[in-house]
Amino acid sequence: MQANPEFMRQAIELANENVTSGSGGPFGAVIVRDGAVIATGANCVTKGNDPTAHAEVVAIRNACRDLGSFSLEGCVIYTSCEPCPMCLAAIYWARMDGIFFSGTAADAADAGFDDAFLYDELTRPMRDRSIPSEPLLKERGRESFDVWRSFVQRVDY
Repeated sequence: MQANPEFMRQAIELANENVTSGSGGPFGAVIVRDGAVIATGANCVTKGNDPTAHAEVVAIRNACRDLGSFSLEGCVIYTSCEPCPMCLAAIYWARMDGIFFSGTAADAADAGFDDAFLYDELTRPMRDRSIPSEPLLKERGRESFDVWRSFVQRVDY
């Protein structure tokens, strides 16, 4: 995996422009395949009232839409800051080949974007988390998976 600083500069500029234009938070992302930018994204959580609209997720959505695929194998992402847990999971689900980031989670925390509590929450038993969760209709919990397994036209991912 060979890094290209120009793509990181683009991600950082996207983040800066996003702030100065009033569009959202200080985060930008660029997705690259075969040495070419295929998609970009900037944080638009507050602009779109969407807590999942982080720069990396926006870039992944744009890339998948443009490529007509849910898989971004062969792609790498350049992001202005170390991905949060949600974005990291999205990058893995998209099957990207690599991640390059500039700012760290500590840098983000210093600016008021602290996601350390999410890592803590994941280590707690469900009953002890700040948002309680519990199973319901557990006897039907596998039903949809059984339907999935028997559906011949499914698209595995």
